[in-house]
Amino acid sequence: MSPTSSLFAPAAALVAGLLVAGCEAKTEAAPQAARPVQIERVHYTARTAAREFVGVVRARHEPDLGFRVGGKILRRHVNVGDGVHAGQVLAELDGDDLRLQVASAEAELTAAQANLEQVSADFDRYATLKERGFASAAEYDRKSAAKGEAEGRRVRAARALDLARKQLSYTDLVAVADGIVAATAAEPGQVVAVGQPVMKLAQSGEKEALVAIPENRLGQVKNSEATITLWSMSGRVYAARLRELSPQADPMTRTYAARFSFLESDDGVALGMTATVTLQHSGEVRAARLPLSAVFNRGDGASVYVVDAAGQLRLRPVSVASFNEEAAFVTAGVADGEPVVTLGVQKLEPGLKVRIIEPM
Repeated sequence: MSPTSSLFAPAAALVAGLLVAGCEAKTEAAPQAARPVQIERVHYTARTAAREFVGVVRARHEPDLGFRVGGKILRRHVNVGDGVHAGQVLAELDGDDLRLQVASAEAELTAAQANLEQVSADFDRYATLKERGFASAAEYDRKSAAKGEAEGRRVRAARALDLARKQLSYTDLVAVADGIVAATAAEPGQVVAVGQPVMKLAQSGEKEALVAIPENRLGQVKNSEATITLWSMSGRVYAARLRELSPQADPMTRTYAARFSFLESDDGVALGMTATVTLQHSGEVRAARLPLSAVFNRGDGASVYVVDAAGQLRLRPVSVASFNEEAAFVTAGVADGEPVVTLGVQKLEPGLKVRIIEPM
């Protein structure tokens, strides 16, 4: 390397460093581009205080049916969804063992009857001899006791036969009322115990909507006017009343099961339909209707993003009175006229610089 080159090398390095530093300074000083966001202005209006809960239509009476004796299921005559009437045989057990018990009880009754006839004849003879003075009182008492024992044996045998016949009749599982088979829990060939549920019967008659109530709404349930709408018939509203509210929360969901009875239902109300129970509270509240896409929850309650005067996002916790299929009704947390972000809120962060785009 020449002496001249060695003299200019440090100067060139210094100039290059200054140029790089200048570029970095310009880069850091470059303003951040504002992100466009779609907003909707908050507008409070008066509306009746209401809360909606989604549930399912159920029959009021849904007994689990089971055999009154144990054994192997021989055949099942119905399937899920079949309509049945009271007294109809739904399933049968193998009754060979019980038929043998009936035959044994019949034989025992025959033997008891024959023994009673023989003992009665002996007693009658000794009664005659005693009247004539040819039989002792002690022997007469023994014959009288033997007759009483024979009569008791006959009664016991007759009752054993009745019991055996009833046990045999229990091999038929019979519908207790008109209704629809809602579920089955056993198949032919399966051995079941006494009282083990074999199928569930949804009885015809009164129908209900079963919903889950959170614990913070329990105080409103009993003091509200209830109506029921069906997802398949959105234009029809049914009057309802609270019939039953569980005193204990579900251990998994921590909600309370509530049953609302239809005061007047029709053939269009089918079991298993999706039902919405609306609880109307007395008085009115002011609420703002916001799209569902504007409300989110990061684990600490419902929140929205509001654009402040400087064009930055502010996270606001809000109180939501109710939801429906399209909107959330907010009662507190935002002011009337404030711009609330309605799209893409999951990808935003507080303090982000944004540019407002209002819907057409």
